[in-house]
Amino acid sequence: MSTLVTGTTPMTRRVRAYFAPVNRTTGEPTIFDAAGNGAFALDAPPAPWLDLGWCNGFRRRNTDATTGIAPLRTGSPAIASNQVRTEFESIVQLEFSTWGKLQMALACGSHQMNLLRTASAAAANGSGGAAADAIALQPGSTAALLQVGAASSQFAPGDLVVVDTDYAGQTGYIGAGVSGAYVRAASSVGDAHYIRRVSLNVARIVQIVNGALQLESALLAGAPSPEMKIARLAGFVDREGGSFFQEWSALFVLEGEQADRVIFHYPRLQAIQGASESMEMLAPPLERVRLAGAFRALPVTDSNDGEKVLCFRSYLPG
Repeated sequence: MSTLVTGTTPMTRRVRAYFAPVNRTTGEPTIFDAAGNGAFALDAPPAPWLDLGWCNGFRRRNTDATTGIAPLRTGSPAIASNQVRTEFESIVQLEFSTWGKLQMALACGSHQMNLLRTASAAAANGSGGAAADAIALQPGSTAALLQVGAASSQFAPGDLVVVDTDYAGQTGYIGAGVSGAYVRAASSVGDAHYIRRVSLNVARIVQIVNGALQLESALLAGAPSPEMKIARLAGFVDREGGSFFQEWSALFVLEGEQADRVIFHYPRLQAIQGASESMEMLAPPLERVRLAGAFRALPVTDSNDGEKVLCFRSYLPG
């Protein structure tokens, strides 16, 4: 055993998952520096990382050594004189312990949509019928306090809301804070509420005072812009199918019982399966339904030496 660092074997109970946005337009992920922030409190991750709670069944699957690394043979008879990489791939699988907007968005694989409250007599539609009118925000709104004036009578504590702009023919990635969809042609979208349907800028109202809606947590995209509007949600929906791929930066933290910590940082993860669930028997007939996710890591370039990497595994001794 090395005498440089006292040897320990990490022992952990669960894995904590954190995700952060990837700028899809520029391709820039959120980078985590374990040297500067590796000891963060699990309940208070550094911005812009979002806590998605504990997860189960965490498993990393790298390219098998017998196929991903091959010998470079020279001479006669051929002798292995060096080694080269022939494949470069990493897969992550897990089950989220809780359901929520972000957990569903990550696990569904494609578009994850909001069920906007429908207008009166709206025709039925699988991802939600014609939406009721959205409400313009008033000056003074912040990421955690939305000013709506007299329109506050249309809301109640506990309501889920989404805050984003009208769809007005934009193409490319859309959605405030995090890209929720990609529009190839404006002619394919005929709904002025489409951006609010796919937006991840979602929160829950906890209190209403003098025309202001106090939110349980700050909006993912920060303080709303003047052109944004607010709409009530009934819940969330995802669809099997679609061509859009969710992409996020991810941290998986294993908190050791001996005050040590193992951190897996994936700068770019894309889902590789559609919506999937696993069932856990509690006490018959009750079963717990868990969201199952599987992701493929995509490469980034390490600025220290220019190497392309998929994951950074850090160990912080106790």
